[in-house]
Amino acid sequence: MIFQRFKSSFGSILIQALIWIVLGNILLFYQPFLRDIDVPYQFWIKQTIVFALLIGAYYLNAYVLVPTFLLKKRNGIYFLLLTAIVIAVVFLTGFTDKFLNIHDLLEEAFHKRGPHKGPGGRRGFMDTFTIILASLVLGISTSVATVQRWQKERARQKEMEAEKISSELSFLKAQINPHFFFNTLNNIYALTLVNVETSRTALHQLSRMMRYVLYDTQNSTALLSQEIAFIKDYISLMQLRLTEKVTVDYKSPNPLQEHPIAPMLFLPFVENAFKHGVSDTLPSTIEVHITQDDNQVKLRVKNTNYKKKGADLEDNKGIGLANTIRRLELLYAGKYILDVDNNLESNVYTVNLTISL
Repeated sequence: MIFQRFKSSFGSILIQALIWIVLGNILLFYQPFLRDIDVPYQFWIKQTIVFALLIGAYYLNAYVLVPTFLLKKRNGIYFLLLTAIVIAVVFLTGFTDKFLNIHDLLEEAFHKRGPHKGPGGRRGFMDTFTIILASLVLGISTSVATVQRWQKERARQKEMEAEKISSELSFLKAQINPHFFFNTLNNIYALTLVNVETSRTALHQLSRMMRYVLYDTQNSTALLSQEIAFIKDYISLMQLRLTEKVTVDYKSPNPLQEHPIAPMLFLPFVENAFKHGVSDTLPSTIEVHITQDDNQVKLRVKNTNYKKKGADLEDNKGIGLANTIRRLELLYAGKYILDVDNNLESNVYTVNLTISL
């Protein structure tokens, strides 16, 4: 961000320096009609004063008039003030001409070169040239000032949007983690009442999963292999308390092409399958398939549904699911496809998620 600001400031300074070099060259050096005469020094004094007036007009317009009037939609007053500046520059230029007696000095210099070579009616021409030059400088000033303001507003808007997304993602992630651990600890508590050794195994697996959540997911992304390993550990943990009536079909890509991915994206969908797809008395099937095609990763979660009819991903109790959908919108907008099928006739709930990494 600091580098971008420095780059923008340097570009602005460079543009202004080039403008003044060109303008100064026109005013102080490039005078074709004076090529063959001995120009009095008073003329260059006058040109230097005009140059200073144009510089003052440029920055007065850029830093006072544009932000105070033009950008606040006070266009009428703004253009009146621009006209007043042009008139003031022409008036001061004419006053300088009279004070330094430029016209007479140039007439004398021209007559020294021969008859009929005086500037004649060039006074009117010089006034017109001054008006055009002042108008051009003010036009450039207005353009540069408005473009700079637009760039600053755009940069500020992007910065605010990035901060908003970052804070929102942190908030969503903070909600997902306690939600996951709350459900998992409840499962382990149930195991302690049935089998102590099994509960110890579950605690060991949970500690390994907590290490991933607490340390490996602190950055905005994790490795795809880590995320898949986390899902595999979670499924193994859930299988410790399942009966023989539950069939779990798990598949993952082999070999795996490594890609960065936002952590904890797959968990809520898998967790939802174990939460609502297991029955204590009826046969249950949970299918978790993760496949990969180059930079595309696909998650398919399918389970028998023992949830109440009409419930879906927008269930207000599905904190983890709702937050995951929000994270997908923030991180992978336009790069993911989420298809949910809640088939009430076959009593099967299917989630298909495709993410382009």
